[in-house]
Amino acid sequence: MDNPPKKGLSLRYGGRKLMLRSRAKYHLGQVVRHKKHPFRGVVFDVDPEFNNTEEWYRSIPEDSRPRKEQPFYHLLAENEQSYYVAYVSEQNLVADYSGEPVSHPDIPDLFGPFEDGHYPLHFSLN
Repeated sequence: MDNPPKKGLSLRYGGRKLMLRSRAKYHLGQVVRHKKHPFRGVVFDVDPEFNNTEEWYRSIPEDSRPRKEQPFYHLLAENEQSYYVAYVSEQNLVADYSGEPVSHPDIPDLFGPFEDGHYPLHFSLN
């Protein structure tokens, strides 16, 4: 019996790096919080691996840079001072079980009312 590839396993084919499997730990509408920084947010998109600019990546202190070969999440984020969109690696997130809704003003554009600890999507995915 074949063993499935491990999460994040990659190979090179024709000079291109291919992900054999990438599974996101968090789902659309889930409330998460950052492990190190005081903010939390709602997942509204997921990249299977890093998909931002090198300039953005290099702006992170080298000793804190996350691996690129993991899911990265787009969050409607909030902290005590403001609301914003955050781009965060999976290794830096944990699920938020506070049961508290996120107050980001753009949430109603994408999601229904907060229920059972998450936000349901307004639309169906293809």
